[in-house]
Amino acid sequence: MNTFTKYLAVFLISMLPIIELRGAIPFGVAWGLNEAIVYVISIIGNLLPVPFIYLFARKMLKWGCNKKFIGKFFTFCLEKGEKGGRKLEEKASKNGLFIALMLFVAIPLPGTGAWTGTLAASMLDVGFKRSTLAVLLGVLIAGILVGLASMGVLGIFNSFFAV
Repeated sequence: MNTFTKYLAVFLISMLPIIELRGAIPFGVAWGLNEAIVYVISIIGNLLPVPFIYLFARKMLKWGCNKKFIGKFFTFCLEKGEKGGRKLEEKASKNGLFIALMLFVAIPLPGTGAWTGTLAASMLDVGFKRSTLAVLLGVLIAGILVGLASMGVLGIFNSFFAV
């Protein structure tokens, strides 16, 4: 696989739900690609679906819930978004919702990324600009954490906690 193809794969992986940049950055680092370029490409790829998710996902998921082949998956996604929205709403006041959404997206675990955060924000009617900014900041933070972990930088802390 040539270098361009590897960068393209990183970009496409970062666009996938659940995986997002949390999977794309480790792939790029493992392939020996430039970490800074991998970070930027992963951020762009992870954020590209955000406006579409915010504007159309809830409508599409509701439409697909009762369809034969896709109904179960669409119902799962809709319930996950609603559940994420309720959790964020419970933990934060209206003013704290921005920070809660940003931190939710920043947690580098599957299911807490831009896709779920944006869907939750659309369920809560947070507002397009406000939710997009919170998701952007969360993705930037998650990217830094995943990048540092992928490069082994966070591994230095293991020696402090070793038994």
